[in-house]
Amino acid sequence: MVLYTQGVVLRQIRTIRNRRIIALFSRDYGKISAGTFINESGKNKSALALRPFALGRYELAKSRGQYYINGTEVLQSHYRIGASVEKYMYASYALEFTDKLLQEDEPAQALFDELIEFLSLMEDRKKAYGTLALGYVCRAIAWAGCAPDLDSCIACGEKETRVLSVEDGGLLCHACCDKRAGNAGLLFAVDEDIIRVFKYLLNNPLKNLETLVLREDLEHKLKEMLNTYIACHLGVGTLKSESLIV
Repeated sequence: MVLYTQGVVLRQIRTIRNRRIIALFSRDYGKISAGTFINESGKNKSALALRPFALGRYELAKSRGQYYINGTEVLQSHYRIGASVEKYMYASYALEFTDKLLQEDEPAQALFDELIEFLSLMEDRKKAYGTLALGYVCRAIAWAGCAPDLDSCIACGEKETRVLSVEDGGLLCHACCDKRAGNAGLLFAVDEDIIRVFKYLLNNPLKNLETLVLREDLEHKLKEMLNTYIACHLGVGTLKSESLIV
């Protein structure tokens, strides 16, 4: 069976005789593992579509449940992402996060579109790469259906809130926080600024972040909260690319 789909390479593993196993996030079939003998270091057009961040069109053969990449075509290379080390690392973080988030063979067209928009915006962005990366993670949380409730206390409905409870998936007021006997490491003090920013990133398309630059303290706090939140609710722990992000 021959199939055609758009996709982005998330990761690849080299095996014997120059064969590679590609983790491909495809628009139509979700994340799939596909073998190929195409060498991504070559200069032909097929090789270009196997490089990081490129949006490509892939010819797939499927046999006995296994995928094979027989041919590729570059649709958008996003080559300018590689012009900045910092930009490259934040884009790599987004790919690694997406790889960890997705299950094999489960279509995720909405998230695929979010990733393509993220890569396009990142390519043109001149600064505040971390703001855009946090926006993508927030959109992924919303796509996964586990965004925190940030409107009122999730226990009693009180509007005056004190902390974000990662474990409970929302805000707690002073009284409910004092009654709670959970893990203190899953509680984050929040103010109106951090709540407003968090809600904005969750609810707005990435294109609205083209000129947004978060204050350094807000970005650091939100990153800390998000890392804990996605580990708790999505099972995505510390990523290798995180250690290289400025």
